[in-house]
Amino acid sequence: MKQNRWLALVVLATGMLMVVLDGSIVTVAMPVMQRDLGFTPEGLTWVINAYLIAFGSLLLLAGRLGDLLGRKRTLLAGTAVFVAASVLAGLANGPAMLIAARFLQGAGSAMASAVSLGILVTLFPDQRERARAIGVFSFTGAAGASLGQVLGGVLTDALSWHWIFLINVPIGLATLALAGPYLPADRGLGRRAGADALGALLVTAGLMAGIYAVVQTSGNRLLTAGLAALLLAGFVLRQATARAPLMPLRVLRSRQVAGANALQILMIGAMFSFQILIALYMQRVLHYTALRTGLAMLPAALAIAAVSLGASARLIHRFGERTVLIAGLVLLTGALGWLTRLPADARYATDLLPVMLLVAGGGLVLPAITGLGMSGARPDDAGLASGLFNTTQQLGMAIGVAALSTVAAARTAGHLRAGAAEAVALTDGYRLAFTIGAGLLAVSIAGAAFVLRPAAAGEPDEPATAAPAPAAAPASQVRR
Repeated sequence: MKQNRWLALVVLATGMLMVVLDGSIVTVAMPVMQRDLGFTPEGLTWVINAYLIAFGSLLLLAGRLGDLLGRKRTLLAGTAVFVAASVLAGLANGPAMLIAARFLQGAGSAMASAVSLGILVTLFPDQRERARAIGVFSFTGAAGASLGQVLGGVLTDALSWHWIFLINVPIGLATLALAGPYLPADRGLGRRAGADALGALLVTAGLMAGIYAVVQTSGNRLLTAGLAALLLAGFVLRQATARAPLMPLRVLRSRQVAGANALQILMIGAMFSFQILIALYMQRVLHYTALRTGLAMLPAALAIAAVSLGASARLIHRFGERTVLIAGLVLLTGALGWLTRLPADARYATDLLPVMLLVAGGGLVLPAITGLGMSGARPDDAGLASGLFNTTQQLGMAIGVAALSTVAAARTAGHLRAGAAEAVALTDGYRLAFTIGAGLLAVSIAGAAFVLRPAAAGEPDEPATAAPAPAAAPASQVRR
C-alpha cells in the first residue's frame, strides 16, 4: 500500500513534469519557430498566449469536473488530449496550426493538472509524508521549468524545434500506461451533485477574457478587462445563489487558502517572468545560442532540486510552511535584486551564476505555498481547491510575463529612440523588469508575514473549510 502510494506520486509528478516542460521548453525555440514558420513578432507571442488562455481559463472548471466525474478519469482524459495536441504542434507547418495546437495543449494541461493536487492530498493524509510528497511534486514545477529550457536548447540545436513538442508523446504515453494500475480509482460525487453549467460558462469566459486582456497587444484592452470583470462578478453572484455551485464560496473563507492563492499570483508573476526575461537577455544581449542558454540555466534547476527534494519537507515539518515560505522568498528577492545591477556585458561566473544559485529559494517556496493553498480544502473539495490553486498560478504567469515584458520593452524603446546602443537599451529594460519583480517578491514577504500568520487564540481561521486530513485511498483502490 505505502509503496503503491509513492509509485502513484511518481505518476503524478511525471504528468506534471510533462506539462511544466511544455510551458518553458518553448521559450528558447521561439526565434527559430519565427523564422521557419513566418511568424510576425506580434503573432509569435501567441505561441505562449494561446496556451496560457486555454490553461488558465479552464482550470477551475476542470477541477470541479474532477470532483464530480472522478479525478483519475479527468487526469487520463486531459493527458490524452495533451498528447494528441503535442503531435499536432510537432507537425505544424504554419502559424495557425501551431497556435490551434497550443490552445488544445492548454486545454489538456488544464484537465490533467487541475486534479493532480487533489489526488495527492488524498493519497498522503499524514502531514509529514504529505510534506515530502508535495516537495517532490513541487520540484517538478520549479526545477522542471529550468530543465525545460535546457532540453529546449538541446532539442532545437541538435534536431529541430518540432521535437520540443514531440518529446511530450513518450512521456504522456508512459503516464497513461502507469496511471491505470497505480492511481487510486474514484467515482466522484456524480453528476447529480450538480455541475452548474451557467457558473462554468461565466467563469471560463471571464477568465479567458481576463487573460486575453493581459496578453493582447492591440485593440481596446480596457474594454476586454471590463468585460472580464463583469463576467467574473456574475460568476461570484451565481455561486452565492446556486443550489450546487461550481466553486462553493466557503473555499475562500479560509485565510490560509485565500491568502496563499493571492500571494501566489505575485510570486509566480515574478518567478516566471525571471525565467523568460533572463533567457531573452542571454540570447539578445549576450548572444548565447539556444543550447548555451539552456545550459546556463542548469545550475538553477540543480539548486532547486537539491532544496526541494533534500531539505524542504524536513524544514516544513520543523518550522512550518509559513516560515519556510518567507525564507524562500527572501532568497528569491535576493536573486532578482542581484539582477538590478546587471551589466550589458555580463560575465556568467560573477553576474549570473550567483543568481542561479539563489533561485534555490524556489525549492522552498513552492512546496510551502502548495501546502498552504491546499490546507483548508475539504475532501470533497480537493479537486476544486487544486483547480483554484493552479488557476491563480496561471494568472500569475500571464499577468507577470505580460506586465514585466511590456515595461521592459517600453524602457528599451525609449533608450533606442534616444540613440542608445541596442545592448545597453535592452539591458536597462530588463533591469527595470527585474526591479519590479523584486518588489513583487518583497510584497509577498510582507503578505506571508501578516496575512498567513497563525490565528490568534479564539480567532476562527477556517470555520467552513477546515476538515480532518483526507482519508487514504482504500487498499482495494490502489492496485499493483
